[in-house]
Amino acid sequence: MACALSAILTVTGFVRAAVFHTPFPETVAVTMALFVIVFSSICLGAILPLILKWIGVDPAHSSTSIQVVMDILGVLLTVAVSTTILDSTLGKSIIASLSMQS
Repeated sequence: MACALSAILTVTGFVRAAVFHTPFPETVAVTMALFVIVFSSICLGAILPLILKWIGVDPAHSSTSIQVVMDILGVLLTVAVSTTILDSTLGKSIIASLSMQS
């Protein structure tokens, strides 16, 4: 489920960036960060209530915890993915190979 929802939102984000003429490297960075954030959010949202129940805390407290954790994690993941794609040698080679195909 996480992969399917992440893929749908990634395609939607890519189309939106393409419509607004975002430069290709930034489009790839943002859409990959979107995929990672949505995927990790769904996985964390599914497992955090189980972990809280296992340690003896009311699982209803997981909703606010997930919001705070994903706000912080979303920024960190966006920076990490963007840095990897836009500034690393690996990222530049991936962008170059994707640009050659289109």
